[in-house]
This record gives sequence, C-alpha cells and structure tokens, in this order.
Amino acid sequence: MRMSRYFLPVLKETPSEAQIVSHRYMLRAGMIKQSSAGIYSWLPLGYKVLKKIENIVHEEQARAGHLPMLMPTIQSADLWRESGRYDDYGEEMLRIKDRHDRDMLFTPTAEELITDIFRAHVGSYKDLPLTMYQIQWKFRDEVRPRFGVMRGREFYMKDGYNFDLTKEDAMHAYNRHLVSYLRTYERMGLQAIPMRADSGPIGGDDTHEFLVLADTGESEVFYDSAVTDLTFGDREIDYDNVEQCAGVMEEFTTKYARTDETHDEALFNAIPEARRKTARGIEVGQIFYFGTKYSEAMKATVQGPDGKPVPVHMGSHGIGVSRLLGAIIEASHDDKGIIWPEGVTPFHVGIVNLKQGDDEADAACESLYKALTALGLEPLYDDRDERAGGKFATMDLIGLPWRITVGPRGLKNGVVELTSRRTGESEELSPEEAVKKVAAIYDNH
Repeated sequence: MRMSRYFLPVLKETPSEAQIVSHRYMLRAGMIKQSSAGIYSWLPLGYKVLKKIENIVHEEQARAGHLPMLMPTIQSADLWRESGRYDDYGEEMLRIKDRHDRDMLFTPTAEELITDIFRAHVGSYKDLPLTMYQIQWKFRDEVRPRFGVMRGREFYMKDGYNFDLTKEDAMHAYNRHLVSYLRTYERMGLQAIPMRADSGPIGGDDTHEFLVLADTGESEVFYDSAVTDLTFGDREIDYDNVEQCAGVMEEFTTKYARTDETHDEALFNAIPEARRKTARGIEVGQIFYFGTKYSEAMKATVQGPDGKPVPVHMGSHGIGVSRLLGAIIEASHDDKGIIWPEGVTPFHVGIVNLKQGDDEADAACESLYKALTALGLEPLYDDRDERAGGKFATMDLIGLPWRITVGPRGLKNGVVELTSRRTGESEELSPEEAVKKVAAIYDNH
C-alpha cells in the first residue's frame, strides 16, 4: 500500500477524552473514530489489525476442532425469559421493542440462542460432542464507557459453546479451550495468564479469566511470579487427547493466580514472599463450565445410551477480539507510539523514501515495494512529499515492526537501512539483503 493512496488520518495532538495509552494511540494513529459514547467506527488501519486478530482466533479454533457459525445480533426476549435471565441480567442489556411491540434485545451473549438451535436439531448422544462458535458484534450498555475499545458499549467478540453428554466430557472441552486460548494469545505476542475468576451472570462453578498484565488494567490481580515463566511455545497438542489437554491445564493453573473477586489471602501468603506479586490486569477472555443450567431450563436434552432423555452439559468460551487490540497496545508501546508484534501488524514493513522525487531513490523504493509484494508481504510505502522527520514520526506512531529507509547517500554505497521498531537498532544492507531478511523474519511467524 502506498501512503499517498491510504486513508490514515493521523493526529498530532492527543484528544482530551483519551485517558489510557491504547485509546490515545488508536485515535492519534487514525485507527478509530468515536461515533457516540463507547461506540467507534473502525478506520482502515484499525480494521486491518482487527481482522488479523480475528484470523488468528479462527485458525486456532479450527485447530481445536470447533465449528464456526453466525448468529444474529438481535434476539427475542422470550428465550431469555425461558432461561430466567431476562430480568436478572441488569441494565447492561439493551432492551428494545420492534414495531409489533415484541420485546427484543441487542445480544450481550448468546447462551440462550445457541441452546435453542441445539435443541431444535440435536436429539441423540451419538451427535456429541459438539462445539460451535461465532465472532460477532455484541452490545453491553456500560454505565460509564471509557478507555476506548477497552470498555466500550459495542464490541467484537468470539463466543463459543460446547455441548457434551457428561461432566467429564464437558471438562475436556473446558481444558481444550484453555489450551487453544494460550496458543491464540502467544501468536499475538501476548502472555495471558489464566486466573480463577467469578462467573458473574453467565453462571457456573468453573471459570477462568485470561488476563494480560498492564498498569491500566481494570482488575487487581494476585499471582505467583512463577506463572509468568510459563510459555506455550511450539508444543504440538492433540486436542482429542484428554490427558494431554488436562496436563496443560494443570500446568498453567496450579500456580496461584486470581483476580480480586476470588483472591484467597491465606493461600496467597503460603507462597514464598519473593514470588508473591500484585498488579493490574486486562481481561481478554474467559471460559466457563456451567453444567446443565441452560439445558435443564430450556429442555435441551438428548437420548442417552439407555434410551432416556439426558440434559446436556454445557460451557461457553469468549475472547474479546476488539478488546485484544487495545490490550496489545497497552502491553507493547513506547513514548513514540505503538509497537506491533509481528503476528498482528497491519503491514509487515514500512518503506521510507528520504528524498521523494529523486530518480534513484524513487526507483529503489519501487523495486523494494515490488520485491516484498511478490513474496506475499504487505509493505506500507511512505511516498508522500513530506519531511523525513514527519515520515519517521508517523512510522513510529503506527508501530510497524520493521522499517526500510532509502536515501540518496546510502544508495551511493549500495545500501538501505533496516530498523527494528522494538529495539531501535539499525543495520545497513543491500536492498536485496533487506528484502531477504524481512521475509525470513515473517517465515518464523
């Protein structure tokens, strides 16, 4: 993409309403624009990162054997009355009426709707296990929306639902989701710690939140520092293997890590003092097992092996796709701007032409652009007739992991400059070597 043809409304000043880093940089980098309180338009750069995050979620859900689908954003209140949650959910639910005076609602979550789909089409235990998920817009009418996409009213979310014959089967689904989420977050350059949490209006006794440590986190967290040494890495997982998934689950959840809602001071104090840590955390996902809560209330049964009807065991699993974008920025930035991990960067590399209009510099940039594109990479070429300082500031703000700088002085020596956004380190390479190095970097991601 050429910068001269891209819509990138960069702001020099920070809007007064932006209180945290991710909100400030997303507005300044032209990624979002507020439409109304807690509701945003996603501009091209922000939308591009959003889709990168969504694609990783889809890939890891497919790897775990989960089936994508799509449900409507508007639901009938009747289903929620059937489950007993319509009056209990609270004022965060946006309740509306259609022209026929029927009670409707804008989806905050979809346990009722997916249970209704299940009971209409699945009747035998032979059709289990079954896990389906969607990535869809949701709405929760926050009393005080703030922090940009971190606590907005409208948000993009992956919500998945498993149906199993027994609790043991459902707990395997729970463990399987924990494993798939760990891999998902690591691919985005994040370390998300699973923490014992409160189930809230979803219900159930078993639930873990995934939190990314950040000073602006909305939750206070207490943890054993040994948990931050754990990484998923490149290990291969057979998601059908009950013991293997349970082993990963145990590895990542036996160390103490809890939110303030479930914190146990006695257990925490049993940890060696040097390893007891408190911090703030950003929730980026949560998994639940809630048994037969919805299947019994909504009569979602299957015929068991003995021919008798059995209420299915269920769980739900969410990832805040739009919230993740803010969390990544909170975890990866400096005073110049965003620093995107390679897995989610909107463009793989920036090309800065120090002397637009110079025949040799223009030709070298065009050659780099074509060579990178031919390798399947997406470069962002700043071909604007702007000062070099302004071009560097824009590249630092939008946070592409790598930058190739092209100028007449370097070209006289047959070199361009390749710079890492994260470390600031630069090296001079021939244009061909720079292309090869960038390609090799992304071959490993």
